[in-house]
Amino acid sequence: MNNTANEILQFVKENDVQFIRLNFCDIFGLQKNISIMADGLQSAFENGVSFDAHAIRGFRDITRSDLLLFPDPATLSVLPWRPGPGRVVRFYCDIKNPDGSVFAHNTRVLLKRIVERAAQMGYVCKTGAECEFYLFKTDEDGKPSRVTLDNGGYLDIAPLDRGEDIRREICLSLEEMGIQPETSHHEQGPGQNEIDFKSSGAVESADNLQSFKSAVKAIAARNGLFASFMPKPLPDAPGSGLHVNLSLSQNGRNIFKNTDEGHSDTAESFIAGILARTPEMTLFLNPLANSYERLGKFEAPKYVSWSHQNRSQLVRIPAAIGENVRMELRSPDPSLNPYLAFSLIIAAGLDGIENKMTLPPAVDADLYTADAGVTKPLAQLPDNFDAAIALAENSSFVKNVIGDELFSKYIAVKKTESGDFAAAKDKAGFYQERYFNVI
Repeated sequence: MNNTANEILQFVKENDVQFIRLNFCDIFGLQKNISIMADGLQSAFENGVSFDAHAIRGFRDITRSDLLLFPDPATLSVLPWRPGPGRVVRFYCDIKNPDGSVFAHNTRVLLKRIVERAAQMGYVCKTGAECEFYLFKTDEDGKPSRVTLDNGGYLDIAPLDRGEDIRREICLSLEEMGIQPETSHHEQGPGQNEIDFKSSGAVESADNLQSFKSAVKAIAARNGLFASFMPKPLPDAPGSGLHVNLSLSQNGRNIFKNTDEGHSDTAESFIAGILARTPEMTLFLNPLANSYERLGKFEAPKYVSWSHQNRSQLVRIPAAIGENVRMELRSPDPSLNPYLAFSLIIAAGLDGIENKMTLPPAVDADLYTADAGVTKPLAQLPDNFDAAIALAENSSFVKNVIGDELFSKYIAVKKTESGDFAAAKDKAGFYQERYFNVI
């Protein structure tokens, strides 16, 4: 056990910590946890905590069902909505087999490997998420309704915006957890909100996104509300996106340059690689049947294109200066597994650099109103669940990044889900039961 773990044991002892949550997620990004008492933490660091991997989708069959959680000391965070006495802290965990080897389907480890690949090429990739969500009222039994908290619109204030106090509480809780919010506001849809936090290393950013979603749901529930990260919870309102911002540093300098300086060749190749691979990795960025109700509508992209500042594009380069210059990928939604999605996105960019891919010309047009002369030459994102599955299944790139076994398990589950969706007579009911109450 290293000094960091020893320091944490001392922190736990001195700060009335009684409960430890050991967090991880399944291959689809659904958050899981085991709670232990504080006096079991030292053993958890040294020996791990066993759980039934057969009960976790996509992990193990029943004949080899034991896996072990080892808390990552660097991810200690106090949960501010669970105050003392008897405070609660959480860790994200490494997952190991009983023989001590790394469990191959832990997507957090996959992302660490992609980060290491970037480092070996001389780059550090920073990522940041802009995550949208809806707030719904609950009924007398505490179950979520489809009645939104308010009828406000983009950047509205009270009384049209009734989510201001909830966002404030979320932001303060995130700060206490060591996650720095940058902006928060009402989004375009009724009851729709957005909170953005600072970019960081890819693994930390994925951890932060998982923490963010947990915090939003917990604080909404404490206020008698239900927070939904479903991509398209309301058929006639904007969907919820998860815009992913990325930048690359080399020798401590951001290689994404300001527009008037001209792009670096490396940055252009990084963007080109992501553009080229997005259709075949869309299943992992937009992993639900419901995801395809969102794409191509209300500022969600439809075509494979890029431009500066233009929100109708798949990739845009926001107006920014200095270290804030970056690219923004606009197709993902909040139902994704961030470790898996970030792994694929960054790997696509690194492939672009290695192959010296050329960035196609910018499309400086509003693609929601442009005529066929502009849009016809452009490749399109898959417009339905089955098309996304087919593209992913035939992608050697995706298979090489995530590995054959994880790839096969993910595709198999999604094919079953697609079959269930096709068989459902009531599509809205399917969305409600399968996604709305869970995501």
